[in-house]
Amino acid sequence: MIANLVQLAAEEKQNPLIPAGPELLVGTIAFAIVFFFFWKKLLPNINKVLEERRAAIEGGIEEADAMKVEAQSVLEQYKAQLAEARHEAARLRQEAQEQGATLIAEMRAEGQRQREEIVAAGHAQIEADRKAAAQTLRQDVGRLATDLAGKLVGEALEDHARQSRVIDRFLDELEEKAEAAR
Repeated sequence: MIANLVQLAAEEKQNPLIPAGPELLVGTIAFAIVFFFFWKKLLPNINKVLEERRAAIEGGIEEADAMKVEAQSVLEQYKAQLAEARHEAARLRQEAQEQGATLIAEMRAEGQRQREEIVAAGHAQIEADRKAAAQTLRQDVGRLATDLAGKLVGEALEDHARQSRVIDRFLDELEEKAEAAR
């Protein structure tokens, strides 16, 4: 088979790179028809699609740039709001600390005032109790002294005025001795 092909090729003296004339003419006409069809019908559609794609891409890029600018603006606003919120939080924290310190000072002053009132009331109560105890003691000592004096003298000292004078004189002497001992 290969031998047959080689023999056929040897018989033909034509160059295999150059086609025969009628073949060349038909090939050129077919090429012109296909080229004309591409140029008139397909190429404008391709150009139209490419132009639309280019416009869409450019529009997308412009839109992306606009969105980037808008995002940057929103980011700046967010940062400003965040800084403002932090400043406000710091101010509120400082204000709360000042109010807390003021409240603590007020509560300390109120506690001090109440303590002083309680101490003063205690001193007043102690003084009233001391006077009541002194009065009761004076009466009891007077009665005992009168009874004792009546037993010593041998007569009853029932006169109230005389009894009061004796008691007062006795207690005054006791107080003088107590003061002198100090």
